[in-house]
This record gives sequence, C-alpha cells and structure tokens, in this order.
Amino acid sequence: MSVEEVRVWIEPSLAESFPGLSLLAFKVAGLTLSLRNSRVERLIGEVLEEIWRSYSLEGLKDATVFRAYRDFFWRIGIDPTKMRPSSEALVRRILQGKEFPRINLLVNLYNLASAKTGVTMAAYDCSKVHGSLSLTWSRPGEKFLGIGMNKEITLTGREVVLRDEVSILSIYPYRDSEHSKVSVETSAAIVVACGVPGVDYSTLALARDTLLEYVRLVSK
Repeated sequence: MSVEEVRVWIEPSLAESFPGLSLLAFKVAGLTLSLRNSRVERLIGEVLEEIWRSYSLEGLKDATVFRAYRDFFWRIGIDPTKMRPSSEALVRRILQGKEFPRINLLVNLYNLASAKTGVTMAAYDCSKVHGSLSLTWSRPGEKFLGIGMNKEITLTGREVVLRDEVSILSIYPYRDSEHSKVSVETSAAIVVACGVPGVDYSTLALARDTLLEYVRLVSK
C-alpha cells in the first residue's frame, strides 16, 4: 500500500462564507477490496465496543464534532434531523444495536474510522477521477446522481460540491456520486476526511491516521 497527499483547491468565496472550512484528501494505492475477512470482523467488534462505551443516544447530537456537522448542515440548507451527517448516523446505528454496514474493505474501514473519530469520510475510485480536485459552490443547472438515488437532481448554485475537472464527486459533505464510488475492483482511491467549521485539521489528520492504521492491521 502507498499513500500520498492530494491537494484540494477551495473557492475563495466559499472559504469566506465558512471560515475554518477545510478538508484532508489523500490517495491510497495497492488496495484489494474484498468484502470480509476475519481481521476486519475482529476490528469491527473492537470499535463497536468502544462506541458503546463512549456515547449515548440521548447525548449524541451534542457531542462537539457532531454538533459542528449539524450546524454546517443547517447553514447549507440541509435539515440534520432528517438527513444526519454520516458519521453521526453510523454511531447512532451502532448504539441502536443495528448491524454495522459492510460494503467493501475500504468503505468498511473508513466507516469504522469515521465512527471512532466522528469525522465524515468519503472515497472515490481513482480511475474515475479526472484531474485536480476543488471544493466550490455548485453551478445552477448542474446535474448530480448520488449513490442510491433513482434519478439525477438539478443543483441550484447554493450547494457546496467537491469536483474534479470533469464532474461533481459529491454534494459536500453528505452525498457522494454514483459514478465515482469505490467497488471491489478498485485498486486505488482518493479518500477525503471532510472538515467543516469547528472540526479542525488535527481532527481530520486523526481520522486519516486511524483509517491507515486499520488498513495496515487487516493487511498483515
């Protein structure tokens, strides 16, 4: 496995609207994304035990990191009581005793890192990413098809989006594109630790380091 930093340009007007907005992106290559193995299952059990010790359903929404994502959702026009930040939704699912979702190795591991650190994370297949990345406002009339969506939606220009030089990779930080998602065939991916105001760079770095630790643990 190899890891390298990926630079992401942030549109100045977006940075002015949301002081403290940042994200951390990195490329991970040399992946083999099987669905399950015994090391992953043990790791899932260990992280779930830690989540049960660390949080309660009643206090979850007021945890500092989840509150920061909720506040950002409100500011970009998303009701976080109806569409919860993915990291909070994962922890809530665990606390409710529901099965931890298993997609493929990379998604499973970044979901674990996300649940442990509270940082929303995403990954994109490198073979489907073209050119440099930027975080910008959407452009009115742009089309977007997210994972699990039945049809494209038309963007208004008020959405925050992560894009490459050809297409939109996500409506940031809550829905990723269907076309660039990782699969079991993915051998290299760009992973993004999604920051919002109130979630500082050191917290994003912890999420990155946690994921890479998990990848190394299950690859031994």
